[in-house]
Amino acid sequence: MTESTPTAQLSAAGVSIWLDDLSRQRIATGGLAKLIEDRNVVGVTTNPTIFATALSKGEAYDEQVRELAAAGTGVDEAVFEITTRDVADASDLFRPVYDATGGLDGRVSIEVEPGLAHDAAGTTAEAKRLWAKVDRPNAMIKIPATVEGLEAITEATAVGISVNVTLIFSLTRHREVINAYLTGLEKAKAAGIDLSSIHSVASFFVSRVDTEIDKRLTAIGTDAALALKSKAGVANAQLAYQVYEQAFDSERAKVLLDAGANKQRPLWASTGVKDPSLPDTLYVTKLVAPNVVNTMPEKTLEATFDHGEIPENSIAGSYDAANRVLDDIAAQGISYDEVTAQLEKEGVDKFIVSWNDLLQTVTTALEAAK
Repeated sequence: MTESTPTAQLSAAGVSIWLDDLSRQRIATGGLAKLIEDRNVVGVTTNPTIFATALSKGEAYDEQVRELAAAGTGVDEAVFEITTRDVADASDLFRPVYDATGGLDGRVSIEVEPGLAHDAAGTTAEAKRLWAKVDRPNAMIKIPATVEGLEAITEATAVGISVNVTLIFSLTRHREVINAYLTGLEKAKAAGIDLSSIHSVASFFVSRVDTEIDKRLTAIGTDAALALKSKAGVANAQLAYQVYEQAFDSERAKVLLDAGANKQRPLWASTGVKDPSLPDTLYVTKLVAPNVVNTMPEKTLEATFDHGEIPENSIAGSYDAANRVLDDIAAQGISYDEVTAQLEKEGVDKFIVSWNDLLQTVTTALEAAK
């Protein structure tokens, strides 16, 4: 790695680069190790869509599928065994990063079954089961930021599980997620758990906000409305960083930090540009600040490495302008609360569809292996 590459500059600015993709083929061929070495990648995130795609391609899973089929394993358990093996193997690959960063990075995330998104007790139980199965200190369990998910975030954190909170779209929900994390830390502290061993990230989605709001601005069609296109996602994320700064500067947080707790870092998710007219590194270069994570699809990672122009900090001093953007969008008659609630619902629904695709893919593979 050289200090002059854009990804090295991004890392030096305090942004942890995580790859938003994982497959057994990436691990087995050394492709993931190469990204660690050459692209400053220090973590991985997964979701049901990623696993469904990985399982539908290539032969990397054939041997395990044959073993599972021979054992008469049901599809749900087969999915559990397949995905947790990938996450455990990737966690081993990232263990040197985890050790070198004191547990901050080297993280590999796996998501609870999305059908449990509105079941707090079910999500908590599944988070514990995944954590125990992967059995790696650098794993993270992804829990969606639904109302019911908030309780699960607290309960998982309280027993020492590191949580990646996913599908955050609104500033209000981000505040609630931080509160859930702090409450979990308080419970863990009371139980005598080492707070320094617990890490968390709050995955704040970016491009999906632009996609939905831009669609509404286009429908309005006035010059004032069109001038606001592709500004909401970045503005919203910049204000999420302000929420993070304020929350972890509170007296409540300071008590926990003094006891060894870690801050819940903001993670920029959905950072692939959906609108081809926009710069392909937009959601990277506009969201540079210390102590954040940017989880990128490989296309965005390569674009950043190739031609990303990395500022020292593109969030500092942005809050007034970001608030004006959201105010101007509201003045166009677009409801922020409605948009973010819709995006949360769609996010859960999309993951359920992908989960069902994953189940079908594994069902077909098990049948073929018999």
